[in-house]
Amino acid sequence: MFAGKRNNDLISHLDYKRYLGYNEEAEKERKFCHHDMGHFLDVARIAMILNADEEYGIEAEMIYAAALLHDIGRWEQYENGTDHAKASARLAGPILKDCGFSEKESTLIVSAIETHRDKSVSAQKDLSGLLYRADKLSRACFACKAESECNWKDDKKNLQLLM
Repeated sequence: MFAGKRNNDLISHLDYKRYLGYNEEAEKERKFCHHDMGHFLDVARIAMILNADEEYGIEAEMIYAAALLHDIGRWEQYENGTDHAKASARLAGPILKDCGFSEKESTLIVSAIETHRDKSVSAQKDLSGLLYRADKLSRACFACKAESECNWKDDKKNLQLLM
């Protein structure tokens, strides 16, 4: 399975690389979950599994684009308190355009990014619901050395292997 030329353009995009660098710098001392390429690919692959299992028929290129971009603005949350879902959605739009995504595709992807922390989309059978669930399922809290210090509520933590 191929995530598509546009997603390879996306991960090579100078702004994308810059935002990943900002995330890395902001999280260099962080002992909790990181918002990096490993997390983005985990989210993409889990979303692909859910997409297949639940037979949504969402294109892989759309899933990967949303997953690769959903936390690119995390550094802004550390820097000035901006909700990282909103920051990531704002930063994603120009990158998607530069990488050849249509306005319709970009709107769907940006909407999924903007709502990836909004529980109200969790049951939706679309890209937004898929991204929300995959993001939550991606965290291996059961294997985290810092789990006991994490401020996530226990009901949000993945304390068992779910997939």
